[in-house]
Parts: sequence; C-alpha cells; structure tokens
Amino acid sequence: MSDFLNGVTRRGFLGGAAGLGLTATASGLLLPGAARAQEPKRGGTLKMGLKGGAATDTLDPATYSASVLFVVGRLWGDTLVESDPKTGAALPALASSWESSPDASVWTFKIRKDVRFHDGATMTVGDVVATLKRHADEGSKSGALGLLRSIKTIEEKAGDLVLTLAEGNADLPLILTDYHLIVQPKGGVDKPTAAIGTGPYVLKSFEPGVRATFEKNKADWRSNRGFVDAAEITVMNDATARIAALSSGQVHFINTIDPKTVPLLKRAPRVEILRSQGKGFYCFLMHCDTAPFDNKDLRLALKYAIDRQQILDRVLGGFGTLGNDYPVNGNYALAPEGIEQRAYDPDKAAFHFKKSGHSGPILLRTSDAAFPGAVDAAVLFQESAKKAGIALDIRREPEDGYWTNVWNVQPFSASYWGGRPTQDSRYSTSYLSTAEWNDTHFKRPEFDRMLLQARSELDEAKRKALYHDMALMVRDDGGLILPVFNDYIMAASSKLKGFVDDIGNDLSNGYIGSRFWFDS
Repeated sequence: MSDFLNGVTRRGFLGGAAGLGLTATASGLLLPGAARAQEPKRGGTLKMGLKGGAATDTLDPATYSASVLFVVGRLWGDTLVESDPKTGAALPALASSWESSPDASVWTFKIRKDVRFHDGATMTVGDVVATLKRHADEGSKSGALGLLRSIKTIEEKAGDLVLTLAEGNADLPLILTDYHLIVQPKGGVDKPTAAIGTGPYVLKSFEPGVRATFEKNKADWRSNRGFVDAAEITVMNDATARIAALSSGQVHFINTIDPKTVPLLKRAPRVEILRSQGKGFYCFLMHCDTAPFDNKDLRLALKYAIDRQQILDRVLGGFGTLGNDYPVNGNYALAPEGIEQRAYDPDKAAFHFKKSGHSGPILLRTSDAAFPGAVDAAVLFQESAKKAGIALDIRREPEDGYWTNVWNVQPFSASYWGGRPTQDSRYSTSYLSTAEWNDTHFKRPEFDRMLLQARSELDEAKRKALYHDMALMVRDDGGLILPVFNDYIMAASSKLKGFVDDIGNDLSNGYIGSRFWFDS
C-alpha cells in the first residue's frame, strides 16, 4: 500500500516524519494490492472457529488478550492509526493526518469529523481524549498502559488532538495502532464493556468463551471493508474440533494450525492453507538474576546447545525462520543487519558449560500452553544439549495456569511472544529494567540508556546503529534463547477471498473478519 502514501515508505516515514511534520492523509484507505486484484463481492455470513477464548473474557478493550478478543475488537472498533500490511508504516484511520514538533515530543492529530458510533452519536475529539486518558491512567490495568506512560498530557486544542511526551518518540503514531486503544463514546469510562464503536460491524451477542455475533454496520464510514452481512465467532480451543468444523463446512475459517496437520488439511477438498509471516517467536527464557542462570557462561552454553534448524524443521514443519537470541526480525523497521547467525555448536556449548563451573542437571519447564509443540521442542533441546555434556531435565507443566504459575515465575521455561509494532515497544515491553513483563530479568543500565536515546533519535542511521548494539547486548548477555520466529498458519474455505498477509500480527493483524468476502 505504499502507493497510498504517495511513495512514502516505512523507512522514509520513520526516519523523517517527525522532522517534516505532515505524515499522510487518508483519502481512500484503499485495500492492499493483493486484496484489490479482484472486486470484492458483498453478502453472506462469515463463520469463524477460533482458538483463544475463555469464560473470563470481557468486552472492555483495555483487558483484551488472546485471539478471540483481538478479532472481536477489530470488528466493532477502530483505532486512531493503522499499519501498512506489507511495510508496517503508520496509516491514517480515525486520525486523518498528523504532524510533530521537530524533536518529536509534541504531536498533533487531525481527527475525522464525519464518523458516527454505532449508537448514532458523532465521534468527537473529546471521545478520543477520554479514550486515551482512560488507558493511560495508572489504575486502568489497560494492556496499553505501558505504551502510553511517556505521554505527559492528552488534550484537545483548536479541534485537534495534541499529545505532549516526556521525551521525543518518532514511533508515536505506530503506538496508537495498539488493539486496546479502540475509540469509545466518552472514552468508555462509564460503559467500558458496551462495545459501541465505529467499526465495520455491530456486536449483537457475546457469550464469553463461547460465541460472538455481529451484523454489518450500515453507517460504516469506510467502504473498503466489512463485505459480509454478518459475522460469527465460535470459540474452539480444541485443535481437532476446529479442523473438523472447517472440513465439514460448519465454519469458513480457523486459526492456529499445528504444522503437523498441514499435510492432512491440504488433502481436504475446498480447504486452503493460509500462511503469514510476522514478528512472533517461540523461545526459552532464563532469569539472569537467578542461579545458575546468573552466570553468563552457562547462558551462552545453553544458547550454543540448541539446534535451531532441527526445531524449525521438526516442530514448525519449516513454517518459520531461524532466530538469533534477540527478539527482532526483518519485519521490524530498522532491523539489525550483519549480526552473525548463532548456530548449534556442541563444542562451544561444552566449553562455556565447563567455564561456568556448573555441574548436574538443569530443570527446564515446558507445556504446550507455551506454544504449539513446546514439549517436543524441549525434548529436542534436551537431545542436542546432551551431545555437549549438558543434562536437561524436562518437566511438563499443566496447560491450565501455565502463564500464572510458570511464565515469569520459574527461572527456566518455554514461552511465546507475539510481535509489537516497533522495536521500541518490543524492547520496552520486556527488556527495559523496569518493565513489568521483563521475563528474563534482564537489567542493564546501559541498555536502558540506549533504548531511551533511540526512542527520540530522528537520525535514521544513528537510530539503526543503536538498535544494532541493543540487539547484540540482548543476544550475548541476556537470558533469551530464541530458536525460531514462527509463521502464522490458518485455514479457510476456498469460497473465501480477500486474505491479506499482514506483518502486523496473526489473523491478518486481527482484521480477518472485515477483509474476507465470499467468491460465490
């Protein structure tokens, strides 16, 4: 969709937007090229069987997590900014354009005046201000709170939204793409779970952990989305149930396909496999402040003791790319280049293990709750480490409660991370010393300094150099073992068209329900 930005690429935007001011104006918000190849047809009821729902789900977007609510929110609501599916560049949505001060510390957003909420009320700048203030409040428990902490003031000035930051941030428009930041009437302060938004569909019913139904928003302010008349989401956390439902025609789309089942699904009539690269990764986490992982040589021994290619081939079925022990891949703007790929090396692993002085087995906790095939990946890790003289004891933990009792609690465990819109938000979420989700307990004052410096740096070359050095620091000193970045694997009825491969996140960055249409 670079033509929509009149030639402004992701690189050009991130490097120069803050200094130049005006970023973009949304005149048409055209569909990505692949989806425009054929004129979409309208009508029908789209039925989706999705993993990632629970009885504890609520409709307050501040609390959204996992796949079902991700899609639910994209159906009924909009954010101020969206991201280009191919490049990740910021695109106008409810904000039609924006500009910044030369130091990227003050941002002014033009807000659309012709948009109505599902209840018929006109969306105002006041609604936008109230929305951001609610999520930025320290008592909000919003999933976006950490992203907004650098904002000092959120104001309406002369009919515009003005955000003043504690320090410059060239990525601010991309932060506002976060799926929690759905604009609600009066910010959702009084009715956070009302699910009244400006999105392409109106919520009709919601049973947490069971089902959600939607009807087309006939007053949608955009004409390039929402092609079906109705959409239904059925929560199907069981993989076998999802595959059976798609194969029988009970649903038209399912998510989270185990690579092992891809050959079987490929043989099914009228079923298509959908594959999308992203920024998510499978990993093993070591707490840098807990013995024996507080020893750098032991951490390096384990990083050399894992056979990444074997995990990519046998656990992911090739649906992914190799990782290099830092949480950024080529789908991020200004991604590091020229860093040597760490390879499986039993001799180096044995050298660092001996140097660490550690003896005896090392306990690794895992569960398929961490990621599909996490138990198999741990067993492969155990086998490859054994060749270096390192004994891993594998403990399979219950799926229920894994994210409460094991992740970020136990010192060595399997885990998964989805992507973030920018390198800054990726590192700020889990590598800044003060980050709540710093799940490797990586705390380096020099890293924190470089992160803050890169955040406000408008010189692209200097910023890229900082991110390069930060990646090296995490790779060589941190507690992250990142063998693979996973592809997202989904499946759909051959009747469905309009799938967009969006690097933003899984499920076409959550927009799967509003991009599909029926060919017949």
